[in-house]
Amino acid sequence: MKRIMFIPVLAAAVLAITPQATFAKKGEKTVMVGGAAMYPSKNIVENAVNSKDHTTLVAAVKAAGLVETLQSAGPFTVFAPTNEAFNMLPAGAVDNLLKPENKGTLTSVLTYHVVAGRWSAEQIMDAVKKGNGMYKAKTVQGEELTFMWKDKSLWIKDAKGGVAKVTIKDVNQSNGVIHVIDHVLMP
Repeated sequence: MKRIMFIPVLAAAVLAITPQATFAKKGEKTVMVGGAAMYPSKNIVENAVNSKDHTTLVAAVKAAGLVETLQSAGPFTVFAPTNEAFNMLPAGAVDNLLKPENKGTLTSVLTYHVVAGRWSAEQIMDAVKKGNGMYKAKTVQGEELTFMWKDKSLWIKDAKGGVAKVTIKDVNQSNGVIHVIDHVLMP
């Protein structure tokens, strides 16, 4: 009887010390983002709305009318800036982008954070290695992002020379994958 009790206690202890990866009731491996479990069986939008670190991104996706697109089959690879990343933009920039008259610009910025297909961090890194330290990928918006490996991290360079670091990788979704980044990328 004591042995049977020990296994659940050990499992609970392991889960308590590994907050980035937990297992949902269906046996899904989830990743914690913004205080919420991201379920591989849910789509990008269904998961993103639960992240307290991505409320600005979710508001922007809604304002741009991209909810339906990001709920579709995809697959999509989304580089998701946090609220802190949006806060680094010049004062008033986010409010300005969210205005109805700027929907086109907002859509361009958001789709610049999306690459068609399901790209894991390992696949991106393989492409970077094959590209002698850099890999360029065309975004849904139409321009390219440049991927690099520096300081044991995956980095993304935008068209304006700005860089973002991937802070949480491989957040699997039913219709793609999300990689959390620390800066907003600008086309």
